[in-house]
Amino acid sequence: MDWLRIGAFMLLILYHVGMFFVPWGWHVKTAEPVEWAAIPMLATSAWRLALLFVVSGYASAALFAKDRRIGRFLGDRSGRLLVPLLFGMALVCAPQPWVELQFKHGYADGFWAFWRRDYFRFGELDGLMLPTWQHLWFVAYLWVYTLALALLLLLPRALRSALQGAAERAFAGGLVLGVPLALLALRLWLGWPGAEETHDLVGDGYAHTLYLPLFLFGYFLRGAEAPWRGIRRYWPVALALSLAAYAVVAAIEFTWPGTTRPPTGFIALFAGARIVQAWGAIVGLIGLADRYWNRDHRWRRTLTEAVFPFYIVHQTVIVLVGWYLLPARLPAWVEFAVLVAATVAGCWAFYLGGRAITPLRPLIGLRLKKRHSATGPRRPRSEAKGAGV
Repeated sequence: MDWLRIGAFMLLILYHVGMFFVPWGWHVKTAEPVEWAAIPMLATSAWRLALLFVVSGYASAALFAKDRRIGRFLGDRSGRLLVPLLFGMALVCAPQPWVELQFKHGYADGFWAFWRRDYFRFGELDGLMLPTWQHLWFVAYLWVYTLALALLLLLPRALRSALQGAAERAFAGGLVLGVPLALLALRLWLGWPGAEETHDLVGDGYAHTLYLPLFLFGYFLRGAEAPWRGIRRYWPVALALSLAAYAVVAAIEFTWPGTTRPPTGFIALFAGARIVQAWGAIVGLIGLADRYWNRDHRWRRTLTEAVFPFYIVHQTVIVLVGWYLLPARLPAWVEFAVLVAATVAGCWAFYLGGRAITPLRPLIGLRLKKRHSATGPRRPRSEAKGAGV
């Protein structure tokens, strides 16, 4: 699961670099958007965040199993999520709306004037709600879902055991593929047409019907033998289904690129194929990781710790670098290379700098260092934990 989390966050960074180029709306765009860039973007857009919520639920189960005191679990998760969220909203995310206001609305003031005068208005400016959590909505949702999990953990043990047993039977064997697909199809049908995610938490019920169950599925999966047997048996089938569904998605995008609207039947086919692509990828990647990536490496611990700081800062780096690249009017491939290099460098600098300065560690999602006496016991390397999500 560590390797899945690392890989998913790295794909997320590349995805947000790609948002600078595709015709879809974003904070700042290259001078000449690249329509074909949508096709590789669609390879991960259906499942990248869904997988992260599953992995985060699994990680929450591992953390709770260490102590099993709900208050301590909730306090730990709140500190690891809310402190970076508030820090990110107050400072890290602020350059993103500043760039967007300049790019789309001709905002003339510099960043610090914007931050002092306009950013903390707790209201709208040219349609943007300020202050904002931007891409850190994921952290806010994860904390709310942790609260929901804590409420479930307060249920009587007999009821929790009954729910666990029902879930084991519902997702046993091949049902781990079929049942979620049926539920996702039902969700799509009930929300059709036009239901979309808003990332504003309170008015985002359609997103919650996806991400909260996925988070709870990840929590349940850690101790679920029957679903694991199904994943280990059927993950190649799941990956094949995901790739076939992506081929349908890519073909429709290629035929009707950008904002061109396909016929209604193809819109429905596109949406249905994305469901199969998403759940097939989740089951397939979990099975693939279990089969081939379930081993340690000297870089795992560092990368596991680094992914949350990377996530906090990466989009701000992309937006700022993209904005300052625009006047040069470079070819798209040069812009892409510069954005990737600058984002990787910026993320490492943010992580290594914050890790080295003790008061900054909680702000970027890292635990404070524990002091050990010269002869006292040291924590086993295999038990070390990294990032907060």
